[in-house]
Amino acid sequence: PQSTHTKERKKERKKKERKKEERKKKRRNFSFPISNHPPSPIPFIIFYSAMAVSSHARLLSPTFDSRSSDPLLAVASAHRRNTYGRFAHEPKSVKGTVASHGLSSFPIFKFPPNFVRQLSNKARRNCSNIGVAQVVAASWSNNSSPSSSAAAAAASAVNTVDAAAAAAVPTASDAVALEGCVGNNESLKVEEKGLVDSRTSVFDSDGSVAIHAGERFGRGRADDAITTPVVNTSAYFFKKTADLIDFKEKRAVSFEYGRYGNPTTIVAEEKISALEGAESTLIVASGMCASTMMLLALVPAGGHIVTTTDCYRKTRIFIETMLPKMGITATTIDPADMNALEVALKENNVSLFFTESPTNPFLRCVDIKLVSEMCHRHGALVCIDGTFATPLNQKALALGADLILHSATKYIGGHNDVSPHVLAGCISGPLKLVSEIRNLHHVIGGALNPNAAYLIIRGMKTMHLRVQQQNSSGLKMARLLEAHPKIKCVYYPGLPSHPEHSLAKRQMTGFGGVVSFEVDGDLTTTAKFIDSLKIPYIAPSFGGCESIIDQPAIMDLNQTERLKYGIKDNLVRFSIGIEDFEDLKADILQALDAI
Repeated sequence: PQSTHTKERKKERKKKERKKEERKKKRRNFSFPISNHPPSPIPFIIFYSAMAVSSHARLLSPTFDSRSSDPLLAVASAHRRNTYGRFAHEPKSVKGTVASHGLSSFPIFKFPPNFVRQLSNKARRNCSNIGVAQVVAASWSNNSSPSSSAAAAAASAVNTVDAAAAAAVPTASDAVALEGCVGNNESLKVEEKGLVDSRTSVFDSDGSVAIHAGERFGRGRADDAITTPVVNTSAYFFKKTADLIDFKEKRAVSFEYGRYGNPTTIVAEEKISALEGAESTLIVASGMCASTMMLLALVPAGGHIVTTTDCYRKTRIFIETMLPKMGITATTIDPADMNALEVALKENNVSLFFTESPTNPFLRCVDIKLVSEMCHRHGALVCIDGTFATPLNQKALALGADLILHSATKYIGGHNDVSPHVLAGCISGPLKLVSEIRNLHHVIGGALNPNAAYLIIRGMKTMHLRVQQQNSSGLKMARLLEAHPKIKCVYYPGLPSHPEHSLAKRQMTGFGGVVSFEVDGDLTTTAKFIDSLKIPYIAPSFGGCESIIDQPAIMDLNQTERLKYGIKDNLVRFSIGIEDFEDLKADILQALDAI
């Protein structure tokens, strides 16, 4: 019996091996059967269409190794040389065509080995992983009837790809134009680098300016990308010594070193300048970097500044501990006390008035127009930190301030991104003043990396949508809290009970998404209320898509500091995100019911 069993197992094993060999042989010798009704060419049409689309899409990339003698490559090569310099990739000439299924004139490009190896046999057989879904979707979107046949969809896909390929192949005159510029606009010179005035009269609204400023007009861009490319480099080369000399002697504009400027960060700067109506903007690695750089650059040793009682704690620490080391003194006044400001201006040689408006955390507002007039009469500069207001809700420069500063991490970036991705600050104003700060920045450092600049640019494109929602939710939340019996008081400039409500209505178009309030209870009761909330995160910062809440008595200050600046144990700062207001309302009410 054992011998019989062994023989059966051997037979079974040989049978399996034969089947395996037959399968391998079939795969090696696969071909279409010859018949009167050949298989549908649709899979192959889609497959080769997708290959062509993928290849054409990679023609303009300086790193993709596509090989063909297509006439587009000659122009694309020249375009790359102009755009990327003498080290641009030069493609070799290899050509192939498909002689079946109506694609005899369609170019095929050789894919890099890694790309091919990464496709499994199954993926290649099913025409997946190479953009087929996009081709099919495009073909179906071009069909008016939802019942179009698969053959019609495939034909539409091929027509779409053929049209795109035909449009991509330039004429002789186009080739000449491509060598000198991007697109058909002669002002978009490929080799033209540096500062370009991004302000334009085309857009009347802040929302459109935030989307297009710095990107749409007057800037050459690799491969005509819609979004701004991230330029990750620490240094920039010059083609010859004469170019470097021209740059150093200011006869040519270019980039030199990452700390002195980057094409991506300059787009972010131009966007902010356009929103603020400023001549120039400097964007740096954090809001505190912007504040300290401004103070160090504009206040001379032995100078005097005026600031307000209500402000960001770290700014106060810098003013109280670091500036005295350079002989700089400070007078601190109430944000609304104009008499105290007049006295400080008369009794001291004031170099600068620096405050927030609205302030942190009580959201006090400073009369920017009046303060600017008073300070300018005495030769003092005015710098406003408008982080809580955003460039959309308040135009400090138009009201008379010399400089406007923002922590771009907050509303401008708008996504609660954290270091090292988006932690940024910016300062805008006249070219002369910003240049002084920029020169110090070149020495001290604190440059924003281009990836963070890209995220700032991305965030600004939705800022007007986010801020509108936060303005609306903030006002409704402030009214809800003020009417609740378990809330002692609410600090929000949009409420008539706010001490500067009339002023806020004059100089602001919206009141922001931060609401500060005091719970009717002690430190422990307030902490219980916060712990009962389900939507907001317990965290510092504000201005992002997600709601954030914190208790300043626990988050920031010791008891001595709290008493000094009037911050009580039951104070809460609520940064409202862009969640649905009804969800936030229900969450707040259930948390108040829990105490």
